[in-house]
Order: sequence, then C-alpha cells, then structure tokens
Amino acid sequence: MLGGMARTLVVKATAGADAPERCAQAFTVAATAAAAGVDVSLWLTGESTWFALPGRAQGFELPHSAPLAELLHVILATGKVTACTQCAARRDIGTDDVIPGVRIAGAAVFVEEAMAEGAQALVY
Repeated sequence: MLGGMARTLVVKATAGADAPERCAQAFTVAATAAAAGVDVSLWLTGESTWFALPGRAQGFELPHSAPLAELLHVILATGKVTACTQCAARRDIGTDDVIPGVRIAGAAVFVEEAMAEGAQALVY
C-alpha cells in the first residue's frame, strides 16, 4: 500500500459531539489506516478529549457512520491514542480516568510524532 516505506499517520481530532461529522472523519480515517496496517497515532483534543473516558464513545451517534466506539477499539488495538494534556486538564480528566491504553501527553510529543521521518499529520 505504501510502497514498502514504513510511514506513520498522526491524526488530530479537534472536534467531538459539537462537530460530529468532523469528529467521525478523524476516527474513520485513523481506524481505516490502522486496519490497513499503517502505524497510527490518534490525538484527542478539544471536545474529542471526552472520548478518552470509558463509555463516552458509545454515546456518540452519527447517521451513516461507523460506531465511534468500534473505530476507537480498532485504533487502540493497533495504534496509539493520546489525550491532550491541556485539554484533559480543562475537563478535569486525569490519567486514572481514561480508557486503558490512552495516554495523556502534550504539544511537544505531538510535534515529535508529526515531525518524525515518514510521518504524515492530518488535523480534523
């Protein structure tokens, strides 16, 4: 698919239930890439940070879209999911609150991932 070159896809979701189509697009692209064997890192920022909490993705609905909880499961099974440090703090979300496998990290880690050789970053 990628011509033999190992690449990483870094996807930043900046929207949650406040902009459901944009949110679903970020999760769909990340999960599709992960299912295809691409190394994926999904960043949850802004209102999408809520999906780092257990049960939150199950409550998200968008007609004609794959269930967000299933997409998140695919990404967690094969890639990385990170909640933004500041975004989590603004919502009183701590490391003990998030789904197992979700980490909390800041801009320096995002920049490191996005600038790594072979990385492609997309922001939704």
